Amino acid sequence: MNYISVIERYHDYKNPIHELMASIMAGAFDEAFFNDDTSLVKSMKWLRHNYPFVDLMFTLDNQGVQLSPNISSKSISHKNFGVGKGVDRSYRPYFIKANDNDGIVVTEPYLSTSSHNLCISTALKYKDKSGHVIGFLVLDIDLAHAIEFLMGDNKRKRFHPLFISVYSCIVVGLFCIVGILLYSAGSEIVSLFISPSAEDLQSKPFGIIIFLTLALAIFDLGKTTMEEEVLMQKDIFRHSSTRRTITRFIATILIAISIEALLLMFKSVLGSPEYLSSAVAMMGASAALLVGLGIYVYLGAKAEVLLKGNMFQKELIK
Repeated sequence: MNYISVIERYHDYKNPIHELMASIMAGAFDEAFFNDDTSLVKSMKWLRHNYPFVDLMFTLDNQGVQLSPNISSKSISHKNFGVGKGVDRSYRPYFIKANDNDGIVVTEPYLSTSSHNLCISTALKYKDKSGHVIGFLVLDIDLAHAIEFLMGDNKRKRFHPLFISVYSCIVVGLFCIVGILLYSAGSEIVSLFISPSAEDLQSKPFGIIIFLTLALAIFDLGKTTMEEEVLMQKDIFRHSSTRRTITRFIATILIAISIEALLLMFKSVLGSPEYLSSAVAMMGASAALLVGLGIYVYLGAKAEVLLKGNMFQKELIK
């Protein structure tokens, strides 16, 4: 998911995400973390196994200076310990918020200085029996991965590279067909200039236009598939994403049918009246397709507005 989709999904599931973060922090906390980095590593291994979206774990002293190194899956696998230790984190949102509160706090999304991805942090202030602040435990999660985890999208994500490969192969095939059609159209154009005849000048231009029209339609189809399924980070849970893909696909077909209908109409005017009925039928089909597309776009947009309104009402009730 891109950053806009992540932020939108965060606001849709803000309360469950915050509750999940608080429960993870409550279950993972151990006062030994402030004296032993090994216990942090063991806890991080357990968290990564059960909550794969947990990205980082570390402790701070009462002034916001980092006590432990950054404990992450990368540091565990590469044994790259020591990174981050001694860095002043007092200006970061999790320290500011946790320093003003005694319970578990969860931040709003921000850009992580470690992973450079959108993340949210949960922090807990730890005090000794006399009330003296010993330090703070901080957990960072990758927000996009957390949303995918909550929505049950992890399994689909594993197959995503395969889907991209298949779509890429299909697009390459479509572009090859486009090349063949353009070559055929170019050959016909060259033959008209080399050895034109009166009959060819009347009939061949229509064949050339058909080749070019099919090439245009297939190229648009390949381009749409490439943009929607390969290049763009499409959020499949958004109705607008699916609606955009279908709209672009139907619009491509609509253009192709309309051009073919015009060609048949021209042929009937130039002395081939047998094409008139087919031209009228194709014109009617393109008009019906346009009306159907308009109804689909209108109803889809209206349904999405209603869904967003219902979700907003649920948030107000909470």
